[in-house]
Amino acid sequence: MKRARASLLITALLIQPIQSDAADTATASKSQYESALKALNKLPVKGRAAKTGYTREKFSHWKDPDKNGCDARNDTLKRDLTKVVFKADTNNCKVIAGTLLDPYSNKIIAFDLSKSSSNIDIDHVVALSNAWQTGAFALTDTQRSNFANDPLNLLAVDFKLNRQKGDGDAATWLPPYKSYRCTYVTRQVSVKAKYKLWVTSAEKTAIVKLLNTCLGK
Repeated sequence: MKRARASLLITALLIQPIQSDAADTATASKSQYESALKALNKLPVKGRAAKTGYTREKFSHWKDPDKNGCDARNDTLKRDLTKVVFKADTNNCKVIAGTLLDPYSNKIIAFDLSKSSSNIDIDHVVALSNAWQTGAFALTDTQRSNFANDPLNLLAVDFKLNRQKGDGDAATWLPPYKSYRCTYVTRQVSVKAKYKLWVTSAEKTAIVKLLNTCLGK
């Protein structure tokens, strides 16, 4: 029971809004890094499975898992942006403007759909393709939809960095803003543990090295 409560607390802290300073409001604590290491050591270690059969449609996303009337994309924008502006007559659901302190770069991004196309993406912290190749191919359609719409696995970020990341794991891509990296991999471990996915050997090595550094080891 204590372990379950601790896991819920870590999840709650990791999905707090990113508003004032990525190093202060969006970073995990040392106790969370220690918990992430313990969780990581319980994950299976395997090579990536084949990408055969993968399509984004296998992960039905931008649904409304919390039944609040807004899809997961707009819920994430509402959570992560400040000075949010909603489209009229959408019951405060459709976000059309706001300000993001991008956790991946620590840069401020002005978001305004009335002036340009979106310069913000909603990143799956554990990418859909990565998830498919590390066990999600065996999940049910409902489980994959839950994964794709889970607030723990969603972050509003600079669209260029999201596309640079692709389906990379911690061994191949990390946020350029170094102060956020430990929080980032802690979140990845939490997602993989929640959905019973595995990690590759190189991925585990990279995460262990990073978390140990953040713990001062």
